[in-house]
Amino acid sequence: MPKALTVNWNFMAENKSNSLVYSPPVIDFITVAVEFCAFLESGETVSRKEWISKMLKILPLMYIKASLLPETVEIYDESPETFVKEEDYVRVAAVVSSIMGEEDVYLDVFVEDMKYSERPVSAFVSENIADIYQDVRNFVSIYQYGLTDQMNDTLFICKENFRIYWGQKLINVLRPLHSIYYNDEENDVLETDINEEDLWD
Repeated sequence: MPKALTVNWNFMAENKSNSLVYSPPVIDFITVAVEFCAFLESGETVSRKEWISKMLKILPLMYIKASLLPETVEIYDESPETFVKEEDYVRVAAVVSSIMGEEDVYLDVFVEDMKYSERPVSAFVSENIADIYQDVRNFVSIYQYGLTDQMNDTLFICKENFRIYWGQKLINVLRPLHSIYYNDEENDVLETDINEEDLWD
């Protein structure tokens, strides 16, 4: 697991006027991204409904903040350091899959394989969340370790990957989460109504 999330906000506040990498849109995105990653890494036991409720609040906010990240260009030939290892990815995916249970799989039309299929293709909430986590956590980790010389390039990569990769995954996964959450809520209301009617029998 990457180093526990502890970002030096004071250091960022002191340096924000010095560079694009400390600009308010970047800090705003990091704030939401840290909350997203910390929640997935917390190991906290929550119900499916509680977990989905959290995701339905934080994912749209993260999408907005990512879309507002400033444009930049790469400076170095070498790619920035990455921190999320395969076992970290697998761990996050497994935790989400366990929480989602039978609702982990859903049909999606916005996937690459749809080009070769006439029917929706199966996708997994757990894989989409882990994919988003991997990119976002690598970005946050550069700031967490204060690797100033890599911040510009990791900002470029995060923005580019948002455009072509995880931004679409984020939007895709919102649809099944919304459906599950509000269908469950509707069922809760129906059960409550039935129970109240039973009281008068």
